[in-house]
Amino acid sequence: MKGIILAGGTGTRLHPITIGTSKQLLPVGDKPMIYYPLSVLMLAGVRDILLITNPADTARFTALLGDGSHLGLRLTYAEQDTPRGIADAILIGAEHIGDGPVALILGDNIFHGTSFSETLAANARDVRGCVLFGYPVNDPQRYGVGETDADGVLVGLQEKPERPRSNRAITGLYLYDNDVVDIAKNLRPSARGELEITDVNRVYLERGLARLVDLGRGFAWLDTGTPESLLQAGQYVRTLEERQGVRIACLEEIALRLGLIDADACHRLGSRMAASGYGQYVISIAAELR
Repeated sequence: MKGIILAGGTGTRLHPITIGTSKQLLPVGDKPMIYYPLSVLMLAGVRDILLITNPADTARFTALLGDGSHLGLRLTYAEQDTPRGIADAILIGAEHIGDGPVALILGDNIFHGTSFSETLAANARDVRGCVLFGYPVNDPQRYGVGETDADGVLVGLQEKPERPRSNRAITGLYLYDNDVVDIAKNLRPSARGELEITDVNRVYLERGLARLVDLGRGFAWLDTGTPESLLQAGQYVRTLEERQGVRIACLEEIALRLGLIDADACHRLGSRMAASGYGQYVISIAAELR
């Protein structure tokens, strides 16, 4: 399975913070926001990842993440010159996707929870159709919403409905089989001129090939697109890390535990950041797992 992270856009809801930098490079806790979606793809077993940015930020992401080889990954980059909807990422990444399945994640989404890696791996193993991840929210009018029947089967999708028939927001993580490329190519733009990901998901729903995985108790899903939600995400991460003594979305630790790098390589990566608490944590994990 290939992976795509959509980290374009201009972050207008965060102005003036994002006038001079990408939203996905802002700190959440002690690490850049982009670490969180990248960690999700790593936990899902994805090793070949395309990062889509706007042209002004490509060099910054490259300086931060390089080609991914230090983490046992293959990272490549593509540019989205203007926001054209989430589904546009499928068109930009069509060549990258090739003839296999793809995991698409938004660059400002944070996921965390008990057994999340197991949930990801199980659902990414053999994707037929599309797999969506739903999360209960108090304000479903702000989101795409998944409607399920009494047995929990997905039966309907609504995009920012005035009268939502469910409180399950569709999160910014999507798993698709290879048909998604042709589906995206045949989409009609919305009234806003964008290619809506909900329209992609509706095609799968009409084919009977859309599945909703309910992320309920024990999980957290955070969308960091506003100053308030960005602050809340930072507070959530800081609280958990201070109480549990572990780092969320520590890429070096994930790579080590997955066997993508060895303890010596992990130690070297931590040593480059030894003046920071994050770097000291990476060094300690390398020592622990030697």
